[in-house]
Amino acid sequence: MTTITRFAPSPTGLLHVGNLRTALHNWLLAKKQDGKFLLRIDDTDRERSEEAFVEAAREDLAWLGIVPDSEERQSERFALYEAAFDKLREAGRVYPCYETAQELELKRKVQLGRGLPPIYDRGALALSEDERAAKEAQGIDPHWRFKLDHDEPIGWNDGIRGPVKFDPAQLSDPVIRRGDGSWLYMLPSAVDDIEMGVTDVLRGEDHVSNTAAQVQMFAALGASAPRFAHEALLVGKEGKLSKRLGSLSARALRERGLEPEALLSLLARLGTSMPVEAIVRREVLVESFDLSTFGRAPAKFDEDELVRLNAQIVHRLPFAQVAERVPEGMDQAGWEAIRPNLTRVDEAGEWWAVVTGSVVPPTMDPEEREYLTQAVSVAEGISWDENAWHALTAALKEQTGRKGRALFLPLRQSLTGRDAGPDMGALLPLIGRDTALERLRAAAGG
Repeated sequence: MTTITRFAPSPTGLLHVGNLRTALHNWLLAKKQDGKFLLRIDDTDRERSEEAFVEAAREDLAWLGIVPDSEERQSERFALYEAAFDKLREAGRVYPCYETAQELELKRKVQLGRGLPPIYDRGALALSEDERAAKEAQGIDPHWRFKLDHDEPIGWNDGIRGPVKFDPAQLSDPVIRRGDGSWLYMLPSAVDDIEMGVTDVLRGEDHVSNTAAQVQMFAALGASAPRFAHEALLVGKEGKLSKRLGSLSARALRERGLEPEALLSLLARLGTSMPVEAIVRREVLVESFDLSTFGRAPAKFDEDELVRLNAQIVHRLPFAQVAERVPEGMDQAGWEAIRPNLTRVDEAGEWWAVVTGSVVPPTMDPEEREYLTQAVSVAEGISWDENAWHALTAALKEQTGRKGRALFLPLRQSLTGRDAGPDMGALLPLIGRDTALERLRAAAGG
């Protein structure tokens, strides 16, 4: 059987790193098995769903190189949900409820006050036909619940958590349809998994109780449930991630100049026993993906770690991969010279300006100006090739007896205006003879 996974975002906000981690893991699971990865847009909530967020989700996945094999939209599949609803209704597995949100909240508070679990008491099932008719005559539109079979224990072998068991009597019958006829998550998701042939559902552990109800839902619809795996949630500095954390949205991270490979490297391994390391090739992530390495503890998303990984990724990027993102005029030699000092590609412009722009000469004391005057004389006489820096410093060391910081720092400051930076051996040929001499003379005061 072909492995088929899916990622099912609701287009009510931008995807954050927690969503992307779910998408990535489902994609990796499918690719590891030479299967298919599907994108399902869960846009049944017409009031909150926005087309802009659909486009944003596509852009985010494309940026990461997560390409779905097909895409479906729940808003185009309502006929399937109606048919499934009718089937369940005829089988007595769904029933109308008339309580208001306030009445349900009051019931929960009473139960909690008595030390009881806050589950639905199935009060609607006790209503007679006349009582239901009276409520509807009052203009009360019922919401609909799926009736769990309390005589049928629920269990499955979770791909991460191992054997999972639920007593259905300890669960509330889930609401599957609102009073206005709109759908909630549970039934459409189960119907789509059946119709789309989904074999594996990998999602957050906050869905475990949903899975328990859906296991019975699959059976009631005459279908086998997919294999389920529930991973520990990703948390940030403030706890559980949410769509409100715009700074951790994929768009925000992309606009900060972070590389997709850095985010993939971090999200692929967070929550597993495998080391988090900078990995450029997605094939490596696919090959190493293994649900048995996933742990149960919440995985903490650390932005500082992401920045470190990004720097390591940038240091490996070949010029061909960044050629369209670096400053005009920068060639491969320029990129390779400044690359070790970058944490982001967009920082290349700052260092290229050191090569091609003007440098403010540092203020030097008389002793240093005399040293730099000697440097000008030496620089005028050396061969200006890829070994220019070595030739310059070797000659000055012999003439002045200087070494270490005293030898190198005044030269770097004069040539770049900085105390630190890229390797001068690679940078000096890029600066060029005429510009270098001009900068040395300026620093020497002449």
